[in-house]
Amino acid sequence: MGAAPGYLLLHGLAATGAVWAPLAERVGERAAWLAPDLAGHGSAPRLGSYTLESMTAALPALPRAPGGLIVIGHSFGGYVAAALADGRLGVQPRAVILLGTKVEFSATDRERAADLARRPARRFATTAEAEARYRLVAGLDERIAPGSALLGRGTVAEAGGFRLATDPAVLAVEVPSLRGLLEAARCPVILARGEHDAVVSSAQLRAIDPQSIDLAGAGHNVHVEDPAAVAGLVERALARAQRSGVGRSAPMARLT
Repeated sequence: MGAAPGYLLLHGLAATGAVWAPLAERVGERAAWLAPDLAGHGSAPRLGSYTLESMTAALPALPRAPGGLIVIGHSFGGYVAAALADGRLGVQPRAVILLGTKVEFSATDRERAADLARRPARRFATTAEAEARYRLVAGLDERIAPGSALLGRGTVAEAGGFRLATDPAVLAVEVPSLRGLLEAARCPVILARGEHDAVVSSAQLRAIDPQSIDLAGAGHNVHVEDPAAVAGLVERALARAQRSGVGRSAPMARLT
C-alpha cells in the first residue's frame, strides 16, 4: 500500500470545521488532515471583504503529505476546493472532491443573501436557543447530528447572550462560475451530491460533469450523513489521480 495522502476538509457556508469529524475519523487514520474554520466562521478571523480569493488566501498552512493532498469541499467549501485545483496558489492537490456544491444562483438567491449579510447578528438568551439556530442554518438537525459534537465553534457567548459565530457579512460572498474553475483544474475533480440534496440537482451537476455521482440515501450534508460513502469517493479520486499521473507529494505550504 502506498503512502497515505493528507486531507484538507473545507466546510460549507455558516458551518465550521467541526462538521468533518465523522469523515476525519475514517480518512485520517494513517495521515495528516486539516479541517479549518473558513474566514468569518467559527474561531477564524473576520475579513474586511469576503471573496473567494480572500477566503482562500486566509487558509492556514496545509498538512505535509507524502501521498499527496486530497481536498474535499462541501457546498461553498467546494468553491474554495475548486479554486485550489489549478495549483496557482502554490499547492497542487492530487485530487479534489466537491460535495453538494450549488452551481446555479438566481437573482432571488443573491438578494436574500445580501439582505442577510446586512443584518446584525441575532442575539439569543441561552446557549440552547443559539445552538438550535445554528443547527437550522448549518443543516445539522438532530437526526443527522445527535448531541453537540458536530456543533463546535458554531456559537459564541458575549455580553447579553449568545450568537452564531459566523460573520453575517460572509453570507453575501459571490463565487465565479464553477465550470470555469473546473476547466482550469490540473488534477482530477469528482463532483458528488446526496441523492436527496435540495441545494443542487443531479441534472445540474451532470451538465458540468456527466460522471458526477449521486450518493444513495443522503441529503445535503452527505459528509455527516454517510462518511463511509464519502471515504469511498476518496478511493475513486485516488484511482483517477493514479491514472492521470498527478504527483504524490504535497509539501507544507501557506497560501499567500
